[in-house]
Amino acid sequence: MLVVMDAHATEDQVRAVCEKIESVGLRTHAIPGAQRTAIGITGNQGMVEIGLEDMPGVQEVIRVSKPYKLVSRDVKSENTVVAFPGTDTTIGGTDLAVIAGPCAVESRQQAFAAAEHVAKAGARFFRGGAYKPRTSPYAFQGLGEEGLRILAEIRERLGLLIVTEAVDYESLDLVERYADMIQIGARNMQNFSLLKRAGKARKPVLLKRGMSATLEEFLMAAEYVMSEGNYQLVLCERGVRTFADHTRNTLDLSIVPAVHRLSHLPILVDPSHGTGKRDKVIPLSRAAIAVGADGLIVEVHPDPDRALSDGPQSIYPEQFEELMSEMRQIAPIVKRTVPQPVAVAATNIR
Repeated sequence: MLVVMDAHATEDQVRAVCEKIESVGLRTHAIPGAQRTAIGITGNQGMVEIGLEDMPGVQEVIRVSKPYKLVSRDVKSENTVVAFPGTDTTIGGTDLAVIAGPCAVESRQQAFAAAEHVAKAGARFFRGGAYKPRTSPYAFQGLGEEGLRILAEIRERLGLLIVTEAVDYESLDLVERYADMIQIGARNMQNFSLLKRAGKARKPVLLKRGMSATLEEFLMAAEYVMSEGNYQLVLCERGVRTFADHTRNTLDLSIVPAVHRLSHLPILVDPSHGTGKRDKVIPLSRAAIAVGADGLIVEVHPDPDRALSDGPQSIYPEQFEELMSEMRQIAPIVKRTVPQPVAVAATNIR
């Protein structure tokens, strides 16, 4: 159920409606919009009669038929723009967000080398896994908190916002402390207890689509996060498993306009995991921007042939520069912009 407040409703009127809803044991989610405030109601089974229609400031009460409520455009018609306090960087606004860096933080030297390259090319976000959920228990699992400390130092020295994955409760506590954005990976898209914990975090969340998840399952996973009160959420398409064997996964670009039609949340595309092939990353990145993605998350490694994780799908720094240049040519066609390169002082990390 959804309560739409009048455009001129006061904070006291919104608060009074929320208090009445909560008095019958339901949860409220007041989500301000450009023209109105909508109050989502969760915890109810079907329509409930609370007598909200005649309360001051209430415009209408709507039954939401979709299983997901808070991620739906029914609750918020305009696009969500995720902001990062203390910066002018956003995801979902006019600027295309570019998150770039190696699959995993392997060492301080490797991480800084990658970070300098992506910062010079114009990226505003740096990605790098401190915790790596791997198919093999014998594969490199990440540096843990040491990796998070390296990422925090990169933010301090280069000004990049940090995006990194949490794989369980313990790692999420640490990621929330060190990073600017918490990534929930494809293998954890339906780890519902972890999604609830991410929903209690006070940092933006990047939620990747599961390897075999339908659109509805993807949006329902997002609903888990938002239902706990965290509305700073970004979706990410990273490819699904199909019969195709010419790529690691099949990048489903059709989900981008599908998400934009049903949800107000921004959606990024990961062409690195989506293809698993270095030579396909740039072409699919171009396509992702053209189809309306709000940005990219791309794996960039200074020496991908020696990478401890996902080397074959990681592009070289010079390829990333080429990608950013091409994005700047494509972006105006879809009425978007791309951050310009910035001067970055060498850190001389050895």
